[in-house]
Amino acid sequence: MARKKRTAAMLEFQTVKRIDNSRLVRHVEPVKMRNYYRTVGLGGIVAAFFMLYIYQHFRCIDLSFQLEDVRGRQTEAAALNSSLKLEIASLRNPMRIDVIARRQLGLTEPLPTQMQEYDAPSGAEVAAARYVHPNRAQ
Repeated sequence: MARKKRTAAMLEFQTVKRIDNSRLVRHVEPVKMRNYYRTVGLGGIVAAFFMLYIYQHFRCIDLSFQLEDVRGRQTEAAALNSSLKLEIASLRNPMRIDVIARRQLGLTEPLPTQMQEYDAPSGAEVAAARYVHPNRAQ
């Protein structure tokens, strides 16, 4: 006869134990805390120097871009100034004024019969005259 083996069933018990650790305080040695604060302070100082270096670097880059922009505007202003000086010189040309007077306005030179000369009255003096440029700074 064959014997049947019986296996015993194992029972597992699990108990829940409520532990209150709120009253426990971990004691930290003052020397370790002092070293920790020194390390944090030194790290903060190093970080501040790095931030200052980064700020200066990016500020320098920004100012170089602004400088290039100002130089470009200065070049444009110089070109405009030279073109305006040429235009002023061409507008002041007496030949241009003569052409406008003859062609557009229909003016001609006066004939000798149309001119009359007057003599200065006796005892008349000419006061000192000075030519003033209205558009120029004194």
